[in-house]
Amino acid sequence: MNILGLSYNYHDAAACLVRNGVPVAAAAEERFSRRKHDARFPAAAIAYCLAEAGLRASALDAVVFYEKPARKLERLLQTAKAHEPQSSALVAEQFPRLIAQGLNVEAEIRERLNYTGELLFCEHHLSHAASAFYVSPFDEAAILTVDGVGEWATCGIYAGSGNTITPLRELHYPHSLGLLYSTLTAYLGFVVNDDEYKVMGLASYGRPRFIREIELLLQQAEDGSFALTLPYFSFMQERRMYSEKLVELLGPARRREGRIEARHQDIAASLQAVTEKVMIRLAQAARAATGQKNLCLAGGVAYNCVANAKLKQEGIFEGIFIQPAAGDDGAAMGAALWASHQLHNAPRVYGAHDTLLGPAFTEAEILPVLERTGLTFFRLDDAALCTRVAGLLAADMVVGWFQGRMEFGPRALGARSILANPRNPDMKDILNARVKFREEFRPFAPAVTQIAAADYFELDGISPFMLLTPQVHPGRATEIPAVTHADGTARVQTVSPVHQPLFHSLIEAFGVLTGTPVLINTSFNIRGEPIVCTPADALRCFMGTDIDFLAIGPFLVSKA
Repeated sequence: MNILGLSYNYHDAAACLVRNGVPVAAAAEERFSRRKHDARFPAAAIAYCLAEAGLRASALDAVVFYEKPARKLERLLQTAKAHEPQSSALVAEQFPRLIAQGLNVEAEIRERLNYTGELLFCEHHLSHAASAFYVSPFDEAAILTVDGVGEWATCGIYAGSGNTITPLRELHYPHSLGLLYSTLTAYLGFVVNDDEYKVMGLASYGRPRFIREIELLLQQAEDGSFALTLPYFSFMQERRMYSEKLVELLGPARRREGRIEARHQDIAASLQAVTEKVMIRLAQAARAATGQKNLCLAGGVAYNCVANAKLKQEGIFEGIFIQPAAGDDGAAMGAALWASHQLHNAPRVYGAHDTLLGPAFTEAEILPVLERTGLTFFRLDDAALCTRVAGLLAADMVVGWFQGRMEFGPRALGARSILANPRNPDMKDILNARVKFREEFRPFAPAVTQIAAADYFELDGISPFMLLTPQVHPGRATEIPAVTHADGTARVQTVSPVHQPLFHSLIEAFGVLTGTPVLINTSFNIRGEPIVCTPADALRCFMGTDIDFLAIGPFLVSKA
């Protein structure tokens, strides 16, 4: 049975093909269109998924959209009416487009795919829940979804058992932890639905001295539920997220690209501390509601790897699985999984989830692209490639690493990565200034062999998707300064020889040369662009930055 899941019309449009309950292809539209967070109909992502599965759209058993547009429009209209006349300008600006999109989803899917078969609509938060539970290692689990907003829900608690997900509790708009974080993201001069992770990174530089003020922005009950203090927010009636009352509370907002002051760092640290507290209480509520010992987590707030690490440390659950594509792109996968398992009873397949679901390129496809550039390159077998690249990294060269199938989700996990030496204390500044062209405070993540992870990080278990931020062992922070945050933590990726043999071999080779089986692993892109997808994308990024070498398939490319 072949089911196609789709998400689009808000942000991070994507497609996922699930065959007999197992995802076989998935990709975000932005990777093909080169338009970051592309929300448009994911035509290229669909074409890729169908081609990878060897199907035409007419052979699909079902197509599933990740939310219910009519219910979302209901929320938008009711909210606008409740906030008249303040909302009139926002309505005039946005509603014709939003209503046209919402009413046209079914017709658009059928027309553009030439598809006449079963078309289903899954609730937004149920899509998130399914994206985490059905690929988790758990037969039974509590499921917690937290984001900005779906149709009405902003947070959901579910019980998962076998093929069935049962909704238990929801919090509704406008009371949203995701929107609280996004509001402060805007206040701090960053871009909503894009830069929340920058606020999380900025928090490591600050002191949480504004906790009392941030806690005034919401009231939390003992059962884990909460309500925003609405006079501080204006996202219900205008484009700006925060009101003047918030400015009175916290001081002048930072202008975009303005200087980052200690006050901004401290506000970010305080927001992060309150977010962690709310997430812990929500997790406690999920445990109480389900009685389960394991937790599955999804929704945009699940990308907050610092909160995830704090949640894991609390020991509320014995096991935690976080969907690596926790946002709306992953909801396309969840929608397809929900239809496959809950409606069509496909059997569960338990095992390590694979994020490498995007396109790969053969040597025959890569070679002519390289030949057109006039660059110097040569071919190496896997062992020689790892040895040579490890030597370059040890000599403080920066290497683009383009290997195998592209990752699904926002993290580069060793398929579309930029790699560097974590032992060099200057490497963070070199990468931010000369390669990534981004803010100097932005941290970088370490990729470490799975067997060595506990030697470097206070990590209980594995972290294959960079979704946990444990402490670096005090004795190791000076060894890997370029990946140790200001607060002594690191966003860790553990690399398995089973699931990523080539990347693992490279890190091992670097460890043999340096004694440190750890690499800087950052996404293969520059600020403002999606991660590279094709060989041509990789070469453009390589030539437009100070990346020294490119390892693409079996070829090692230099600029000399």
